[in-house]
Amino acid sequence: MILTEQTTVPAAALPIPEFKEHLRLGTGFADDGVQDSLLEALLRAAIAQIESRTGKVTIARSFLWRIGVWRDLASQALPVAPVGAVSAFNIVDRDGAPTLIDPARYLLVPDTHRPRIEATGACLPSIPAGGHAEIAFDAGFGPDWGALPADLGQAILMLAAHHYEHRHATGPKVEAEMPFGVSSLIERYRTVRILGGGSA
Repeated sequence: MILTEQTTVPAAALPIPEFKEHLRLGTGFADDGVQDSLLEALLRAAIAQIESRTGKVTIARSFLWRIGVWRDLASQALPVAPVGAVSAFNIVDRDGAPTLIDPARYLLVPDTHRPRIEATGACLPSIPAGGHAEIAFDAGFGPDWGALPADLGQAILMLAAHHYEHRHATGPKVEAEMPFGVSSLIERYRTVRILGGGSA
């Protein structure tokens, strides 16, 4: 399975002013924007970490998911949540030729943790030997920072602030560290994976 991010979080959607306030940085000076590129990089890193730990997409963007075998012939869980829409569903043969699947043959079942596509008939379209399915979808809580649940947004700010405070430290332990307060805030968003991420 391969999940590819087709679009990125636009800079305008990042909460730079909120992050500055969280850090209690001074304002009203001529060099107010001098750290903006650093703050943006730290926010993007924190978002990536939180999304990796929870399986939740924060700010909305588009993805393409490639899968070679259905875990359940009638229903397939998608790799992240929340998913707002499936924009395309193709079956690709071993030679790379795609066949677009009629949307009437499947439906999106929204779920907080494990959204899925379900066959409207007995089975999802079969995947040929050496081929794969490609599902394009849009995921995320909303288009901007204001759409995030408050606790998830706070966790991102806290983690980005942690990285800001330790920005001169190096090493895998520092880079992988997740402060306890952040872990507590994201705990309810974490997905319990059953049967290797199947349809459960």
